[in-house]
Amino acid sequence: MRIPGEEANLFYKLIWGLQFYVNQQHQILPNIKSANEYAELPMSEKLEVRDALWKNPNLIDVYVEKNPDSLSTQELDIVSKWKRFVAGGFQIFRYLKNYTIFINENSQVYGVLGLYDNLEDLFPGRPLPMMVAAVLLPFKGKIVYDGVLKGYNISFGGSIRSGLNEKYMAAKQNDRIITTLEPELRHRYKPGINRSPAKTGSQW
Repeated sequence: MRIPGEEANLFYKLIWGLQFYVNQQHQILPNIKSANEYAELPMSEKLEVRDALWKNPNLIDVYVEKNPDSLSTQELDIVSKWKRFVAGGFQIFRYLKNYTIFINENSQVYGVLGLYDNLEDLFPGRPLPMMVAAVLLPFKGKIVYDGVLKGYNISFGGSIRSGLNEKYMAAKQNDRIITTLEPELRHRYKPGINRSPAKTGSQW
């Protein structure tokens, strides 16, 4: 499952604009002079800027206050909520119709959507569960990732698989699958799912 294409376009417009601002502040890529130029870079060249953002999330507030890209109020609200990011190691446990199940080291279970691609298409042929490093972000009432998923070639034994299944089933049966990091929007979505925020702003 992924977000609609027009929403993915908006997401990348906002994330590249924010990262370009971070790049300007830290001069990581000093020869890049515009957000459009930054957006055209391969992902591998953006990683240092991306990491600087999540290590300095206070820059989000500065960016929103200065609004150098003349974003709309709605767009600024989306970016501002990215301070609720959840970063760390996750087990991609199961691909479902509505989202992909991510389980973190604190046994929190998240329903995450892809951007331009379904998440299962990013790792073709890879068996689940699969360990990844990721940054989860709120976006228009849903949970997405920041465009980067780092997978690890780690095999899991039966006991670990069983443990993950127990965590998933417990979350499912008790309506504790986290499908939004924006609890203030809970009335707009299907009731019965826990919308309270997980511990956010965490680093791996």
